[in-house]
Amino acid sequence: MPTDAQPHPLRVLVFGAALRADSSNARLASLVARLISDTGATVDHATMHDFDMPLYDGDVEAREGLPEGALSLRDRIEQADAFVISSPEYNASVPGLLKNAIDWVSRVRPQPFKTKHALLVSASPSLVGGNRGLWALRVPLEHLGTRVYPDMFSLANSYQAFADDGTLTDAGLQQRLSETVTGFLSLVEADVRYVCLARRWYEFPGDRTEASVTQRAEG
Repeated sequence: MPTDAQPHPLRVLVFGAALRADSSNARLASLVARLISDTGATVDHATMHDFDMPLYDGDVEAREGLPEGALSLRDRIEQADAFVISSPEYNASVPGLLKNAIDWVSRVRPQPFKTKHALLVSASPSLVGGNRGLWALRVPLEHLGTRVYPDMFSLANSYQAFADDGTLTDAGLQQRLSETVTGFLSLVEADVRYVCLARRWYEFPGDRTEASVTQRAEG
């Protein structure tokens, strides 16, 4: 049925997965948030301090339920059309702080990661830019049904990578980041705006949205 109602702007949650206020990943998250905002989308810019929670403990969950930090992260994921994580790389893998948050939130029923779109970026003083950590981060998110964007962005030599205005000193990298963000938002918009594309995310030929393999983390 035709309608004159205008669609709401895309809503994107952006947060850096490090606690240190001046971390490279906090700066990269801020830059991504600015790029997203420039497109007209609504940005919910958060930090891990907004989602404080203890180490996951099944006994604590049984006795006290989910902590407020986990419920807050759940709420903000649910309110967003997509989310972006800027994650450091700890020992070639995902930071324990972030993995712990994912583990707690995955206990919510229904869990909120299913069918949400995610863009993963990283910054590191190393030459690989935290890329190994992003590959590790894809595993739990994709297991939970998150539609992780194929392109990831990793910023190497991050201590020298930012200009005073928060942009990247390397114009080529700045353009690549902008293009990655734009491509991600285009995919999110297509999924949100066009009903015919809803729940059509196939990992291999013959995959179906009602197949058990795509339902494994929904309950």
